[in-house]
Parts: sequence; C-alpha cells; structure tokens
Amino acid sequence: MVVDDLVVCGAEPLFMTDYICVGKVHPERVAQIVKGIAEGCVLAGCALVGGETAEHPGLLGPDEYDVAGAGTGVVEADALLGAHRVRAGDVVIAMAASGLHSNGYSLVRHVLLNQAGWKLDRQVEEFGRTLGEELLEPTRIYSLDCLALARATEIHAFSHVTGGGLAANLARVIPDGLHARLDRGTWNPLPVFQTVAQVGRMETLEIEQTLNMGVGMVAVVPPESVDTVLAVLADRDVESWLLGDIVERGGEWDNGGAALYGSYEA
Repeated sequence: MVVDDLVVCGAEPLFMTDYICVGKVHPERVAQIVKGIAEGCVLAGCALVGGETAEHPGLLGPDEYDVAGAGTGVVEADALLGAHRVRAGDVVIAMAASGLHSNGYSLVRHVLLNQAGWKLDRQVEEFGRTLGEELLEPTRIYSLDCLALARATEIHAFSHVTGGGLAANLARVIPDGLHARLDRGTWNPLPVFQTVAQVGRMETLEIEQTLNMGVGMVAVVPPESVDTVLAVLADRDVESWLLGDIVERGGEWDNGGAALYGSYEA
C-alpha cells in the first residue's frame, strides 16, 4: 500500500486520497472498492479523507477499472530514516510477505495464464487453493509495525520491497562505499514464487529482479537493536528473520548496493 512508502522515511501516515477510473459506473462495485481502500487505511493507521471517481467509457471497458492513491505523512527532519544513517556492521532484518504484493503480475500472467494455459479456478496443490485465490491474496501493510519498531528502538532505514525485487529496492538506502549482502539460505520463498520460476523455467536472478520472493519489508538496524526488533515483530505476529548485514565495499562485494548470495532453503 502507498502508505508503506511513507514509513520507510520514518513518517507517520496521516491520510490518503483515492482515484477510481471506470469504464462504466457500477455503484455497488465502486462502493466495494472504496470499502477495501478504507479497510487498508485502518490497517495502516491513517484516514481516507476523500477521492475522485471518473467514468471513461472510451478508455476502459464497461467492467474495467483503474485505482490510484496518494498518501500524506509527517516526520520531524531530524528523525528522517534513510541511507544517511546506515553504517557498516548494521544488520538487515526481513519481514515476511503475504504473497506477490501486487507486483510482478504481468510476469505471473504471462507464465501461468498465457504460457502454461492455467485457469484461475485451477486447484494448485502447492498453494492449497485455486490460482485465482492465490493471486488475490491481499498485500500485507507494515505501517504500524514499522512505527512500533521506530518507537521501540533505533532504526537506521526501512526498505519497502515493491517492483524490481529485494536487492534493487534495498539498494536505495545503501550509501556509497557500503554493500548489503543478503543470504538466500535464511528463508524459503512461498510456493507461488517457486511455481512461477519452475513453470517459466526462470533463473533465480531473473525472477528476483521482478518478484519479492517472500520479503515484503526490510529494516536496517544497528546490532544492539536486533533482539528488540525481532521481539516486537513477533509480538505483532510478523514473521521476521536475520537476512544479512552491511559491509564495506571491497573484494567480492565491490559492486555497491545490495546483492543476494547462497541458495534458498530446500
């Protein structure tokens, strides 16, 4: 959700506005969409204060719609999180994703629906439900979890893992001269990621550039904050684990940014 992009800099979400574009206004459907957005705002601890609905019959089909939103938050300048706080020796902690998190659906559609010919009502044993149900899994919202961490202990940076994958998003908060090394062996991706990779015959690096692989949010913290972070997240029912660390650039880690190494758990 858009408000998770606010908390990565330490901001507390205040409110959100939405924009719904439809080919034809179906009042019941629009009401259901707004209800879903409002429920997401409750989970994020902010208010949905208004929005706009537009009908574009020449642009969208009668049953098509597009949704956008904008969030506003506040943080004191001296409390801003980000690359300027990250230091060598910091620890990278992962927070589990609930699924695809609304990213990479073009790839998933191409591989599973177009290439493999799967139907949305196909029962997938690995998922324990139909393909359609798996693809509709709501995105986890981490705003209140991240704010709880920032109140409980020292946090240097958050990275919301969206389009582009884990390494590319984390690289945004890694300053020049440092590198984030992330160990694939610390977790096992959800079945949906493994399925897309296997059916699409995709190399690990290729799929990691698009999908989150089961990591939805990352916290970069000093070593002395690790125990508190893991305890707070456990109390909030957020699965978390030690993902990697921050090191000086040099040797095999001379490329800067962030990179994954090792193999995923069997």
